[in-house]
Amino acid sequence: MQKTVHIIGAGISGLSAAVRLANANYKVHVHEATQQAGGRCRSYFDAATNLTIDNGNHLLLSGNRHALAYARSIGTEAGLVGPKLAQFPFVDLSTGQRWLLDLGDSRLPLWVLDESRRVPDTGLADYLGLMPLIWSGKDRLVKDAIRCDGTLYRRLVQPLLLAALNLDPPEGSAGLAGAVVRETLLAGGQACRPLIARDGLSAVLVEPAIKLLQDKGASVRFSHELREFATSKGRVTELNFGDDSIAIAPGDAVVVAVPPRSAASLLPGLKTPTKFRAIVNAHFRFDPPRDAPPILGVVGGLVEWLFAFPQRLSVTISNGDRLVDMPREELAQAIWRDVCKAGSVAGELPPWQIVRERRATFEATPEQNALRPGAATGLKNLFLAGDWTDTGLPATIEGSVRSGDRAADHVLAMSQV
Repeated sequence: MQKTVHIIGAGISGLSAAVRLANANYKVHVHEATQQAGGRCRSYFDAATNLTIDNGNHLLLSGNRHALAYARSIGTEAGLVGPKLAQFPFVDLSTGQRWLLDLGDSRLPLWVLDESRRVPDTGLADYLGLMPLIWSGKDRLVKDAIRCDGTLYRRLVQPLLLAALNLDPPEGSAGLAGAVVRETLLAGGQACRPLIARDGLSAVLVEPAIKLLQDKGASVRFSHELREFATSKGRVTELNFGDDSIAIAPGDAVVVAVPPRSAASLLPGLKTPTKFRAIVNAHFRFDPPRDAPPILGVVGGLVEWLFAFPQRLSVTISNGDRLVDMPREELAQAIWRDVCKAGSVAGELPPWQIVRERRATFEATPEQNALRPGAATGLKNLFLAGDWTDTGLPATIEGSVRSGDRAADHVLAMSQV
């Protein structure tokens, strides 16, 4: 008999669980509280720029195994595009110096042995100094594991960890930072090729998943917010959506893939992260130069990463709490000045949009990381997913998909008991 699973939340973690279970011949029902899927990983039409833009600029790497497997399963891996090699151009706005970090295509970090491929003015000893980070425990701070100064830190380690942890790296979890380094720099160029959803996050990671689910007979309901569970004998027996309720039969399962605050309200007593950090994204309607790289690392300015898309330039600023209340026009002008310097372009401020996510990610400190729950709960047929759960990674797309896969694996294991 075909088993049924209810997925609460249609963000990337919920969709990845839903796709995995639909492909395993489960009857899948997705319930989303809002009017759109994708959560913080979605695209929408923006009237200010007259373009379809992403809610946030998300970068994937070729070593993000779970995220790429998810894209492959919905037939959109080709929609993640990037350079053929793991090469990252950088510019230092304070000095004007530009360089290319070339990680090559090896499965080993052999690039650190070649001076021409390393960060300028760094030596092999600088990279060996990162080794303590790789083995650090979850309760240790980055600043207690490695030196947070010097050329290598400023030009590579700080930008990498700031983007991954979304907070000032010295105050971050060394355990989470070590996981990032192990899966990127230490894994060689084959794991570090940058990939961008050139046609938009929704077109590559969201809409095809919804279509696949519907083609397999799944239901996807929007504006359908779960209010509470009914439980009996250690399992969920009913889902209450306010206007309607759904009975959960023996052997069926529920995956809760909602933000931590919502999960905690549904499951009193659930430990979740309680502190969050903002991310600021800016989008400008502007044709990039023909030779513009798809992604440019920026050091010494307000902007950290500059993305070149057809008809627009977009930027990401992590750890953006200091900017969430800044007047929008003033912020747009300040960011555009950095874009002009970094991207070697000129002109008055073009049509723009600022997207500020106040609670973009959980605070990746040891204290907050310790509050992340696993996929299993005290209820036998209820499982959790989300980048805020204990994935072993910071809050990233790879972590989101990994959490959805883990929740789905728990559901699959149920049927074997």
